[in-house]
Amino acid sequence: MHMMFYEIVCFSCKNIFRVYEGSEKYKRFKEKPKGVYCCDECSHKIQLEAIKNFLDKYTLLIRKSLTIKLF
Repeated sequence: MHMMFYEIVCFSCKNIFRVYEGSEKYKRFKEKPKGVYCCDECSHKIQLEAIKNFLDKYTLLIRKSLTIKLF
């Protein structure tokens, strides 16, 4: 069986990656070919960085609120 795919350039690392028929990225690319897409590895890195930034800001807010209550 022959699977259809598109080759897309990752906006982050600039490597070419494939999206295969039936995947969510394939559907999105078919609907909007001029969109911005990233490979799975870069997508994972971006998600981890977003979580890290969120937790850093949340931790900072907690520390500030604790120091205000203590003094």
